Amino acid sequence: MNYTKKAITTCLSLSLGVLSSIAETWDMDRCIDYALEHNIQVKIQEQDIEQGKLQVSSSWHSFLPQVSAGASQSFNFGRGLTAQNTYANRNTSSFSASAQVSIPLFSGLRNIRTYEQSKLNLQQIALQVEATRDNITLNVIAQYLQVLYSKEVMATASNQVQLSTVELERRRAMAETGKIAEIEVLEAESQLSQDQLTLVNATNDYQLALLDLSQLLQLDTPEGFEVADLDGSEPLIPSVSSVYSDALLVNNTLKAADASVDVADAAIKVAQTGYIPTLSLSGGVGSSYFTVSGMENLPFKKQFRENYSTYIGLSLNIPIFDALSTRTSVKRAHVQRHSAMLQVDQVKNELYKSIQQAHVQASGAKEKYSAAQVSCNASKASFEAMSEKYNIGRATSTEYEQAKTNYFASNIQLIQAHYEYLLRYRILDFYRTAGR
Repeated sequence: MNYTKKAITTCLSLSLGVLSSIAETWDMDRCIDYALEHNIQVKIQEQDIEQGKLQVSSSWHSFLPQVSAGASQSFNFGRGLTAQNTYANRNTSSFSASAQVSIPLFSGLRNIRTYEQSKLNLQQIALQVEATRDNITLNVIAQYLQVLYSKEVMATASNQVQLSTVELERRRAMAETGKIAEIEVLEAESQLSQDQLTLVNATNDYQLALLDLSQLLQLDTPEGFEVADLDGSEPLIPSVSSVYSDALLVNNTLKAADASVDVADAAIKVAQTGYIPTLSLSGGVGSSYFTVSGMENLPFKKQFRENYSTYIGLSLNIPIFDALSTRTSVKRAHVQRHSAMLQVDQVKNELYKSIQQAHVQASGAKEKYSAAQVSCNASKASFEAMSEKYNIGRATSTEYEQAKTNYFASNIQLIQAHYEYLLRYRILDFYRTAGR
């Protein structure tokens, strides 16, 4: 008897201890926002966006001129050729400095098209990040509902323990007065032990679900973390056609696939610039200083001024035959575009199949939930009637326990059906709204 009381106290303390540690309640939107802000995969992909931005900047910088400067100093020792075409021993030194600038007047449109391609590539990367964020959002929604489901199961199991506890005390009192046999007390103790075990398992499932959600949110610990209940409204299931038509406009995975086609189109244009001539302007300035041992040399300043020179030039490059390199690049770009188009079709097909599947699952979950409501109401009425009969001695303890067990099972089925319905609906709705 003392063991039973201790087990009851321990079990109830375990379930209540979880609830008493609650410090803050998070709703679903807050969980989603927090997960998206702290998810490592999203942060890694955001670095790809930064790389894309740098690529855009690099493409823009290709329009700028190139400027360079240089200087050289050389020394010559020993015999060397003189102005009289003879050899003599003399030491010489020379110094020169120059500056050059090169301006691409016309690069065959390569710079412009490469710049446009880099911008399109950045847009594609951003859409891929959004697609990843969508997947994370769906995972958070599913795990959030799992926590609520586990929490309700735990509460139902706790109520079952309370009912069994009351019934055990009732039978003990009746056994002391000789109204029932001692075996019925033992049966009540056995039923209470089973209900306690069910509560312990349900509590563990709830704690694990809460831990999984907290890890998905990148929280250090689930302690002090609790989720808010959802509103009690029952959503309506939209049609497949309406969900698909909306998904074509908002689905980020599809947008990223479409963007890959634009990038492939830009790649074709970049490859085609290999057929176009290029024209560049270049110019420079320079001067030098020269000394010969044993001879009179002009001062550095005067030599540098008198040896000053400038140049300017135009360079035209006309591609005639490049070993079919440009032709191959253009064909390769067309193949990539075809692959991108096939990828778009594949994404559309998978999206439509996923929506169809989600719709069937949501519809089935709704029917299951409606049937579970009817079953739960019936088992509740049966349990209440059986309780009245049992209280006046017109039903056996076995019949009472069976009715109570059936009511508990129908409650669990109702909770499961309810949250399955909510999950399937939210997945279907997410395809339609993409989290808007």
